[in-house]
Amino acid sequence: MERLDVSILGRDYSLACSAEEKPVLLAAVRHVDHLMLRIQGTGKVSSNERIAVMAALQIAGELLAMKAPDGPLGGLAVGDFKRRIEEMNLMLDDALSGQEKLI
Repeated sequence: MERLDVSILGRDYSLACSAEEKPVLLAAVRHVDHLMLRIQGTGKVSSNERIAVMAALQIAGELLAMKAPDGPLGGLAVGDFKRRIEEMNLMLDDALSGQEKLI
């Protein structure tokens, strides 16, 4: 593991990561810092905690709206995929509970 010193919204953080993870972690730090600075710049949110929550919500929204690449799930948003998996799990649970009643 290697130590990585970064700054987000003017605060310094020391992070640990492997050499392979470093480029992705640095990109994530830049993305989070950019969003937080943009939110802070609106002047509508003042505390760092609220700025962090707003940035986290925006990133979560980006993730859930991200589309799957081409293939059997091509074009399906991650949030839709998660919802469909949950629906399938409920259907399986219902089917299994019906089987238990027959036994």
